Amino acid sequence: MTTDGRQRGDGRWGRIAGAIALVVCGWLAVVTALTFGSAPGKSMAVIGPPSQALAAIAKANGRILASNNYVTIARSDDADFVGRLYAAGALLVLDAEQAGGCSGLPPNRFTAQL
Repeated sequence: MTTDGRQRGDGRWGRIAGAIALVVCGWLAVVTALTFGSAPGKSMAVIGPPSQALAAIAKANGRILASNNYVTIARSDDADFVGRLYAAGALLVLDAEQAGGCSGLPPNRFTAQL
């Protein structure tokens, strides 16, 4: 019985891909879980289609700060805002400041108009 190097190498790449997937899924689970402990008044990034995100924010009594293709930034002073977003149908909610460095503030070019 003989084996060539390609068969042994295939198993190594599968294990590497599995390890990378495990790390990414673990990181996402931790970041998602940490949003439930966020302080009231923090900006949250609602990930998903804009129509679904806007509806969830409205049902959760949040304020919409910014919206684009698949990320909507919202804020609420209520302590259970994240839980209410998920209950209202949000796909994924992350702390906007931790997720992408967003401050939740409008861009400078719009600040003068507000």
